[in-house]
Amino acid sequence: MAIYIKGNEEIQKMRMASRITALALEAAEKIVRPGITTRDIDRAVEACIRANGAVPSFLGYNGFSASACVSVNEVVIHGIPGGLVLKDGDIVSVDVGAYIGGFHGDAARTFPVGVISAEAQRLIDVTKQSFFEGIAFAKQNCFLHQICGAIQTHVEANGFHVVRTYIGHGVGRELHEAPEIPNYKPLGRGPRLAPGMTLAIEPMVNQGTWEVDTDQKDSWTVTTKDKKLSAHYENTVLITDSAPEILTLL
Repeated sequence: MAIYIKGNEEIQKMRMASRITALALEAAEKIVRPGITTRDIDRAVEACIRANGAVPSFLGYNGFSASACVSVNEVVIHGIPGGLVLKDGDIVSVDVGAYIGGFHGDAARTFPVGVISAEAQRLIDVTKQSFFEGIAFAKQNCFLHQICGAIQTHVEANGFHVVRTYIGHGVGRELHEAPEIPNYKPLGRGPRLAPGMTLAIEPMVNQGTWEVDTDQKDSWTVTTKDKKLSAHYENTVLITDSAPEILTLL
């Protein structure tokens, strides 16, 4: 599948969708505390997205029943919001997309709930920093594998492991577009990066093994196989003729 290069007008629409995505994550972060439910986070995300004139990208996507993926502790991704009550010491990953003007933004963060352990905080910090290590290569004439390899190198140097079953992706008119973006160095170089590409780069990092399980009942919830913690950090990134532009940072 060909990579869709966006023109100036399309990039402006991507900026709008991505800004709303970032605002929705900000709304989620503001309410994260012990005693709220994952459904409360989903409602805050949806309210923010709709208040800004967009619609939630995830709601109804392949049958997903909520506006945000809300994943607690050992849940890596695709947590379905519900009545689970957050408690002190938890970590919660919130993955959000907003659709407006024919384009999607996509981003995720992992937030601490109350006071968390030093190791849980280190996992969050390493996951976030691995994204920035990767996008040092998110510029024209670099190759995709350089982003992927930099993420893996940073994570593994810190004693953690990147998830291999799920990966990042292009984003734009579709929520998931070419190219596929592993968080580990692939066998080939991948495509050469060019201005106008928009990429959802999203390290998913496990405290223990990289292996995961998918809940057989709901077919969505992905957990670490060893039930240790997982963290997630994602932004929509525009490749330019100079430094990358992170569209989902306020």
